[in-house]
Amino acid sequence: MATACGLCAGANYFNQPLLNSMVQHLHISDAQASSTVTMAQVSYGLGLLFLVPLGDMLERRRLVLTLMLLAACGMLLSGISGLAGSFALLAAGTLMAGVFSVAAQVLVPMAATFAAPGTSGRAVGLVMSGLLIGILASRSVAGILSDLGGWSTVYWAGAIATAFMALLLARALPKAAPAAPVSYGEVMKSLGDLLRRHPRLRSRALIGGTGFATVSVLFSTMALLLAGPGFELSDLMIGLIGIVGIAGALMANVAGRMADKGLEQSTTLAGAILMLLGWLCLWLGGSSLWWFMLGLLVVDGALQALHISNQNVVYALAPEARSRINAVYMTTYFLGASLGSALGSWAWLAHGWAGTSLMGGLLGLFTLAMVLWDRSLLARSRS
Repeated sequence: MATACGLCAGANYFNQPLLNSMVQHLHISDAQASSTVTMAQVSYGLGLLFLVPLGDMLERRRLVLTLMLLAACGMLLSGISGLAGSFALLAAGTLMAGVFSVAAQVLVPMAATFAAPGTSGRAVGLVMSGLLIGILASRSVAGILSDLGGWSTVYWAGAIATAFMALLLARALPKAAPAAPVSYGEVMKSLGDLLRRHPRLRSRALIGGTGFATVSVLFSTMALLLAGPGFELSDLMIGLIGIVGIAGALMANVAGRMADKGLEQSTTLAGAILMLLGWLCLWLGGSSLWWFMLGLLVVDGALQALHISNQNVVYALAPEARSRINAVYMTTYFLGASLGSALGSWAWLAHGWAGTSLMGGLLGLFTLAMVLWDRSLLARSRS
């Protein structure tokens, strides 16, 4: 499950080290290339909102397999765009792969459901480690494949790997019927009910959304910085730098274990503070690759600390509605990513890396404010 999550989620990040190559091959602007990052996040958010809740009304194994095969078709379309030299086909493939790669977010609550009592945080942390390592490794793999066979090769390989993984899951996953099947209309209506009923779902969703917005400022611009005059790195080297973030992704497993010990609040606060420190390092990284890599490591680790703590809190709010809870949380999470990608691209075009770093830092401060709000909600509920 962890491997499948990593592969599905990674599909949305293939384009990040390839932006400069897309600009040159498709004869498009930096803004158009960066827009594919936003497209991937927006389409993923739509899939989270409209498809992930199906996990509470349909047999989840069949749902996961269907979504993965459709995501593979989207990657195939992106691969064809390289042969055709068409940005429109690339955009269509990016949107399709983004919508259907939410299969990963059907698998995550399944892991919590299958886990033994008292170990759900560890189970979610393990699966999320796979997902997050997949996201980070996808950039490195994309850079390597692009260097070997051109940027469109990345999407051909991704389509084949995703289809193959779907076949493996068809044999390995047990059937998982919903506890109490309901209609799609009832499922969608209940999303608003869950938000109204659980204040900490609102606060934790906003922590996740603002945290991922902060990191998406980095994701949407790092290839442009590293390929630019200051560093002039190839797609391969940009992808390899992404490996640094894998160490940060291992924080997911640590955060899961801390959550099982009831330390979500401390982990969340530490994550928000580390996010700000990471952006200080990244600002210095505008002229130093070592500072940049340190900042990447810290920011990735901080995001995982926030994310796993958030998921452990929200899954406990309504165990019978975990797919819907996950849909609300993850939709906010990726809408934040879409906003961060757009703001990052704007800041880069308007003010370069200094403006990008300032934008990341401001969003980090907003994340810290959301963490303090959540702590006040918890204190109020206990009084």
